[in-house]
Amino acid sequence: MLYVTAQGGAEKRETMRETERLFDLLEKGISPAHTVEACQERLLKAGFEKINYGEDWELKEGGKYYVNHHDTTLFAFTLPKQRDAFAAGKDSPAIRIAAAHTDFPCLRIKPSADLRSHGYAQLNVEVYGGAILNTWLDRPLGVAGRVAVRRETSFGPQIKFFASNKNLLTIPNLAIHMNREVNKGIELNKQVDMLPLLGLSAEGEAEYFLNLLAEELQVKKEEILDFELTVYCKEKPELIGGRDEFISSPRLDNVTSCSALVSAVIEAEREDGLNLIALFDHEEIGSRSKQGAGAILLHDMLLRILGQMGLGGSAQQMLYQSMLLSVDVAHGLHPNQAGKMDITNKPILGGGVCIKEASSQSYATDCEAIGAIQQLCDKRGIPYQKFVNRSDLPGGGTLGSIASALLPVKTVDVGIPLLAMHSARELMGTSDQQALKDLAEAFFQEG
Repeated sequence: MLYVTAQGGAEKRETMRETERLFDLLEKGISPAHTVEACQERLLKAGFEKINYGEDWELKEGGKYYVNHHDTTLFAFTLPKQRDAFAAGKDSPAIRIAAAHTDFPCLRIKPSADLRSHGYAQLNVEVYGGAILNTWLDRPLGVAGRVAVRRETSFGPQIKFFASNKNLLTIPNLAIHMNREVNKGIELNKQVDMLPLLGLSAEGEAEYFLNLLAEELQVKKEEILDFELTVYCKEKPELIGGRDEFISSPRLDNVTSCSALVSAVIEAEREDGLNLIALFDHEEIGSRSKQGAGAILLHDMLLRILGQMGLGGSAQQMLYQSMLLSVDVAHGLHPNQAGKMDITNKPILGGGVCIKEASSQSYATDCEAIGAIQQLCDKRGIPYQKFVNRSDLPGGGTLGSIASALLPVKTVDVGIPLLAMHSARELMGTSDQQALKDLAEAFFQEG
């Protein structure tokens, strides 16, 4: 039974609202910077105040704040209404953190990207993360991200956001008549086979893309210094299935988690502790960057907040009254490839949140922390499943094990199950988004 079918009228309406919030973020979150921008909009509407790392903070009891870090990483937190209640501490964690990531496997445009080949204009790109390359072929593709534009202040170039209003690119397959073995499986070369087609290039036209970019941004071509531009699948999310059981969309990994965490930190009410979400960049390439979970950002953020609350002398101790929920997608059982799943742990789409476990600690979990999450789910009636990799088929990792190495507190990896993970278009169970949001809210709210 789908989670949504067991709900009453008010709960079903909330599920539909949460689905609409997810669809909105899926359409807006076309690059890490655009995902952060869209999440900021939701936080601002909910009364959160923007603060900056490089400025003084004057945090207030009961305050709600967010911090944008280099445009692609976002923190948001709510403070307790009474500092004394927080300082006293309880059996439950006083500091509750939930983390996700804003990036997704894709193609990124290289510098000096313009190519001219036999009258065609193409772009030089590189593969970002572990993308399933053949799923990017024959699709309409857009371009989005950040562009650095020249201005008089050398150390402060102007940053402009860019999002193509139409499909700009495609990567055509080679016809079967020229590639007779294609249905037996063909390895795609990342440098040769993944170059997207941009248009028809006139004789002597050397910078088709740069000219287009300058025109769109309304700047001179010579003023463009550099860019971080993502090639993204421009198709829209859709409900599919006989009863709308599924959502098919680009970027489910990991916009689903970002959307659920923003909703949860906005809606959760807790007077005796700190709730914080961290939406990191660069998870798909290892997290070890100034914007990633492998940075000292989260640790510094917590110490600064505790210091502002007058707890500086006991801040180190307070850090260990924390718990971290690492929220990223999980693998669902594929009906055509059931043998790829563990023989006793077989999560399916629509079956609820996955709790992910790995003895290798590629998922950062232990039985005490998992027990706490299971009790939360049982108390709130939130469906959950267990995911473990086959012993002979190691899976990927998440930011949880990296972040918890820098902040060594109880940590659990959870997320919704997907099919076609890292495809240009992925598949999830419609009801699982509400289950994830309900779990994140319970995590922030329960005593």
